[in-house]
Amino acid sequence: MFDSLLSELLQSILEKDGFMLPINKDFSEKVSNKNNACIQNWLWSVSGFRRWRITSLNAGESLQVLNSVAYPDYTNEMPLMGVDLLWFGKKNQLVAVLDYQPLLREEKYLSKYYSSLRELKSRYPQFAAEKDMHIYDPNQYFSPWILFCRGGLNEAQKLLPDVFRAFLDSYWKINQMQKGNASFIDSDEVKRLQIKYDIYSAERDPAHGLFSSYFGKQWSDRFMKEFLFVGSQSMN
Repeated sequence: MFDSLLSELLQSILEKDGFMLPINKDFSEKVSNKNNACIQNWLWSVSGFRRWRITSLNAGESLQVLNSVAYPDYTNEMPLMGVDLLWFGKKNQLVAVLDYQPLLREEKYLSKYYSSLRELKSRYPQFAAEKDMHIYDPNQYFSPWILFCRGGLNEAQKLLPDVFRAFLDSYWKINQMQKGNASFIDSDEVKRLQIKYDIYSAERDPAHGLFSSYFGKQWSDRFMKEFLFVGSQSMN
């Protein structure tokens, strides 16, 4: 379901002179005995970002997942980029979450970085369904303009590609805008806030249960801390 979006994301990174980084072979690809589910992961180095990770899970008609988080350099205070797309084929159900995840929720920070996301949300009202975010806490590491959708084939095939492309393009423009501009969060504070995000996410991300169901709790525990949220292991 998300192969074309994955290709678009990878091509976008390559066009910005990104290159893949090596990862633990136990995480690069793993096949589960449950429905022959396969998970693949990539880690990229991109100018302006210290870490850009991508995960694709293929469990056939049961579930398709595309997840990505971009972590800006510590010298770059802009929000993290978060993408979480799930397709339940047997139900023809899409769950899509796209957001520029804020380091701060202060007005001056939101005013600086969120005009494009605010515009996207108004342009695509089908992706404005926060009331349906049962498994996410919109007040923790999500922006007030998070794009969230529970839909079907129409949203997955006709709307999501346009939303995804506009969302990604806007994020690149924010990164370009940030270069050379004054910041009000210093690098030490950016590092602390990104680590805080990883600690929170490693403890509460609902994907942990999903990965455990396919690949076992032991592998999932390691995957959460050693690949998805590596900052959660920091005590600084």
